[in-house]
Amino acid sequence: MLSRLSQPSSSSQNLQPHGQTYWQAYWQTCGQALRHSLLIFLAVFTISVVGTPAAYAFDNPDLLPEQPTPVIDLANFLPKGQEENLAKNLTDFEAETGWKLRVLTQFDRTPGLSIREFWGLNEKSVLLVADPRGGNILNFNVGDAVYKLLPRTFWVELQTRFGNLYFVRENGENGSIVEALESIKTCLQRDSGCRVVPGLPREQWILTLITSVVGGLVCGFAAIPRKKGQLVAWQWALIFSPLWGILFFAFGLGPVLTRTSEWLPLVRNILGFALGAAVAFLSPLISQSSPSSET
Repeated sequence: MLSRLSQPSSSSQNLQPHGQTYWQAYWQTCGQALRHSLLIFLAVFTISVVGTPAAYAFDNPDLLPEQPTPVIDLANFLPKGQEENLAKNLTDFEAETGWKLRVLTQFDRTPGLSIREFWGLNEKSVLLVADPRGGNILNFNVGDAVYKLLPRTFWVELQTRFGNLYFVRENGENGSIVEALESIKTCLQRDSGCRVVPGLPREQWILTLITSVVGGLVCGFAAIPRKKGQLVAWQWALIFSPLWGILFFAFGLGPVLTRTSEWLPLVRNILGFALGAAVAFLSPLISQSSPSSET
């Protein structure tokens, strides 16, 4: 293609009366190069996608154990004793409640679709798949009946809380699996299920405390009197109530009330809101008293 561009004609005299023909040949050559580039790109893209199928597309029943068990640890995430205890707990839980919980860990080997027939997964089943090849090691295959008690938002929060790299680094893959299963079991035993994952991690509580304090600051600044003889600017506090109300009630108290029954985080957030409001409300008095004290 380059050789054709470097030899446009036998002489420069022939190009002058046929300049349009030269440019037509030039653009035709560019079009052919572009088409060839697109064909090469499509071929490479097709090979990269089709040539490396996903792990779940395989069907390898040879990896399945001979004896029935609710836990298949192909990635060796669970110590032997913990695996046996977990299998017994899941079997007892199924016998008591009818909910079928199953665990599959995999890395470079996977039984694929054959796992469905092996375990007989149905609408009351939950399959937890632990695979470290992604950014989050936890994945879930949930039956339709389970979704009635545990909505999709629950599974998203469960995956992000216990399957993220930081949690796995501190608690291990086995800790991530066990904690996720305990949350599922707790919610399935409730008549109304769960819309959020039970429990309030320290990081999440700190975030609720911060939003409570910020909400108190907004409320306190809004309530500062702006007229002589006025004690509290209630009108301004009400005008800004959507802002500090969302910060305090929605982001400060809401996550605490829906995730835990402990009263201590709730009291701390309320005190944080009150302290922030008091500091903001009294800030003019503090600024006025500081120059007088210097003199």
